[in-house]
Amino acid sequence: MFYYVRGELMFTEPGVAVVDCAGVGYKLLISDNTLGKLASMDKKEVLLYTYLYIREDAVDLIGFASKEELSAFKMLITVSGIGPKAAMSILSLLSVEKFALAVSTQDIKTISKAQGIGKKSAERIVLELKEKVAKEFAVSGGAAVQEDIPESTVSGGNYDEAEKALMVLGYTKAEAQAALKGVPPTATLEEMVSAALRKMALRF
Repeated sequence: MFYYVRGELMFTEPGVAVVDCAGVGYKLLISDNTLGKLASMDKKEVLLYTYLYIREDAVDLIGFASKEELSAFKMLITVSGIGPKAAMSILSLLSVEKFALAVSTQDIKTISKAQGIGKKSAERIVLELKEKVAKEFAVSGGAAVQEDIPESTVSGGNYDEAEKALMVLGYTKAEAQAALKGVPPTATLEEMVSAALRKMALRF
């Protein structure tokens, strides 16, 4: 029903943002990550992507700072036992890229740090979303590959970990190494995996 809300940001508080659209104040539930992005935006125009959650006793409008965060939220609530509250808890703890990396590397420990998420729930998230995350965020998430960086030997440090993460997603060792060529050696593990996924997605 609502795809986004655009208007003046009236105020924020933990978990909530109020946006004035043509004289109507919309209360949106938000993650801590979105809250952080709105920190310096009081009284300025903002755009938040939305998800309308209808319950028997209430209707909630949930806001997201990016399409990627909205996509991650929609994925999470498809997992058995994961509702909007649990999904927002995860997206408050982890950025979209960190969430995608945690799922792709089967990092149960990191996901289960979110409030209300136990080990079994984290395991279900990884099991049910691993392929979806690889497809979705290979295209829309991650840092762009920096073409002006000379190709280097893919080995050592974060390169090895990134290679393993890509192989977990089903890529061969050769494909992983080829995708990681040109990624700056100073990049974090998260940035390497994201850039490699984007590079491989652009081949198809």
